[in-house]
Amino acid sequence: MADKTIQVLLVDDNTMVRKGLQLILNATGDIQVTACAESATDALATLMEQEFDVALVDIAMRGNNGLDLLRVIRESQPQLPILALTMYDEEVYAVRALRQGAAGYLTKNSQDSILIEAIRKVTAGGKFISAKLAEKLVSLISTQRGFLHETLSDRELEVLKLIAAGESLVRIATILNLSPNTVTTYRARVMGKLQAKSNSDLTRYAIDHGLRP
Repeated sequence: MADKTIQVLLVDDNTMVRKGLQLILNATGDIQVTACAESATDALATLMEQEFDVALVDIAMRGNNGLDLLRVIRESQPQLPILALTMYDEEVYAVRALRQGAAGYLTKNSQDSILIEAIRKVTAGGKFISAKLAEKLVSLISTQRGFLHETLSDRELEVLKLIAAGESLVRIATILNLSPNTVTTYRARVMGKLQAKSNSDLTRYAIDHGLRP
């Protein structure tokens, strides 16, 4: 890619984050953020109009299911490498994102140089995970033991995060575009899987396992 600028689609619902990442990447000389999207809907519409070398996707966008977006992109444009980005601890979403076809995964607190390296590597056809995440994955595989929240579906995980953030069930229903009864059902499933008896238990679990930013 030495003689070609890497064209990046940046998908993130936070305006400040988008502006910051644009400044960082556009200053490299060989990487250019040529389009931004603040939602899954915007991202898919942009992908139909433009071509990109890599998509940098926040998989924990508020009110959006970034994992669903990742899956749709992989189905519609399997040749496009996707670098998953999130503010949450690596073990929270990493395995889910990689299973959905992400070419790489890193957190938003990663150093600028690591982000740039990751973009260049996945664009060249490689895969990228941090040394810290690689060590965690090896540990999980070798012990054949995971965390209780790994049994949650993507939607159940979203509900857990929002409960831990202090949102009411009615507010969660609005954010996720679900009925209150459906959210109540998800909450019951989450409590069962995490062996919790109250929202306080769920919040404590989320804090202990890095599920709340």
